[in-house]
Order: sequence, then C-alpha cells, then structure tokens
Amino acid sequence: MPVATLSEAPEFVLGDAVFRSLAVPSRGSTQLAVWALELAPGMTGDAHSLDCEEVLVIHSGRISATIGMQEIQAGPGDAVIVPMQTSFALRNAGSEAAHATAITSAGFLATVGDRTMTPPWSL
Repeated sequence: MPVATLSEAPEFVLGDAVFRSLAVPSRGSTQLAVWALELAPGMTGDAHSLDCEEVLVIHSGRISATIGMQEIQAGPGDAVIVPMQTSFALRNAGSEAAHATAITSAGFLATVGDRTMTPPWSL
C-alpha cells in the first residue's frame, strides 16, 4: 500500500490558510482528495461551495463556520460535514492555529463567487 507522507506533501498557501496535499490524484489516489489544512489565528476564509460533500476532521484548535444558514463550532475530534452545493466559510477566531484533515471526492469543482475551478491542492 502506497504512503503519501505529510513531510513530502506539496504545500499551497491561500491567505492565512495552508493546504498540504496528501491523498490526491497526483499522489496516487483515484477516488478521494484528502489534504491537511492549517488555519492561522484570526483567519476568515471566503464563502465557497463544492459539487460534492466535504468532511473536515478537526485535530487541534477550534474552527467556526457558516454552512448554509447555520453557524457551527468544532474542536478536536469533531467532524464537520458540508453537504454538496452548500455555501460555507471557515474561520479560526482562536489564538492558536487550527489543524484539520479535509476529505472529499477527487476531481471536484469549487465555486467562489462566479469562479468555478478545481483547487490545485486537490489535484
């Protein structure tokens, strides 16, 4: 079984968020896209949606989010489930970095405003 190590993962920075590609097509995964996510203290992400479900498993810190019309809080051990075609925005209002693992389908499309694309950390 292949191993895609975090230490060798490509890193992408978007504002105050860092994405590290783990199990993505370029690293051997054919059906899933999995990446490590780090949100800096005070970070607020842009609202976006995906054409498939996404699950975020929180490892450390706390993440707040608006998912559709619902406000949520999640901490270590929690799984945040974002339904397909649902607008969501992540925040880290805490004083420490938040770390999570994101899991979704390979080849998904993300929509931010009027722009639709496949994020580079998922390829």
